[in-house]
Amino acid sequence: MNAFLQHLIPLIIAVVAAMVWLGINALVWVYFERKFAGHIQRRPGPFEVGPHGVLQPLIDGLKLMSKQLLTPDNADPILFWFAPILSMIPVLLLFLPIPYGPVLTGMEINLGLLMILAFSSFNSLAVILAGWASNNKWGVLGAARAVSQTVAYEIPLLLVVLTISFMTGSLNLSEITSQQAGHIGNWFIWKQPLAFIVFIIAMFGETNRAPFDLAEAESELTAGFHTEYSSMGFGLFFMAEYGYMVVMCSVCAVLFLGGFHGPVPGIEGWWWMLVKVYALLSLMVWARWTYPRVRFDQLLNINWKWLLPLATFNLLATALIIKL
Repeated sequence: MNAFLQHLIPLIIAVVAAMVWLGINALVWVYFERKFAGHIQRRPGPFEVGPHGVLQPLIDGLKLMSKQLLTPDNADPILFWFAPILSMIPVLLLFLPIPYGPVLTGMEINLGLLMILAFSSFNSLAVILAGWASNNKWGVLGAARAVSQTVAYEIPLLLVVLTISFMTGSLNLSEITSQQAGHIGNWFIWKQPLAFIVFIIAMFGETNRAPFDLAEAESELTAGFHTEYSSMGFGLFFMAEYGYMVVMCSVCAVLFLGGFHGPVPGIEGWWWMLVKVYALLSLMVWARWTYPRVRFDQLLNINWKWLLPLATFNLLATALIIKL
């Protein structure tokens, strides 16, 4: 029983820490993204609530929590409200195998990469349930787009992950991080630049972020799969999206940018991991407010005609080099 508690208590602490960090990140990055968008479009962004609008995300959160939960007519109420919960819960588990520092790993898992790929797929199931159960044509169209997009972009993402696993001989994120210790030249971004580019593009597709946000394209589908959601139903989808963004940027930092290791020997810590994760998040925000949304056929063509062949070639070339 004592051994059971020794494993259970750190797990509970890690999940609670992930919840707190996810909430703080959502508040901070909503504000940052609005300000970033404002400056790109030559406007101030949030400015009225608090100094320079700094309290606007908090007020928006309180507004969402105070609004009434509404179920559309002829919708399936059980599946309708289960969908946002299903979208949110796996996010907390995805943080566990990611090493944010020498001693900041929620749970050491030998198959940590496999766990992240497996549990992140639950989000596509949540999107399907949300669109279908809401009895809304825009929701169904958004769900169908999301499924096609997620299935397509998971393949090159998996091939890139396999490439790094071939090089390191491990699916353990801590082991992959340790093999990049030392100076900046050991980071896998220099050994796998093509894999890094494919991962970045596939990351936009997997997280449904602009210019690949076709599942909720406002100009075409109102809000897509979450058109009918109000209050914290929409809030859970919103927080889950930011959670998946942080997870994907964290995995990218571990696979290609040395994780919590600094650019020179002997310098490492959680702050390096945060710098890399937030730099990648800034890239995602920058792309959203810089590039126009692609058409859906263009979205799939980018994957099937470019990303998938490049990822397959890169994987085969890496396997051949390792074998020789």
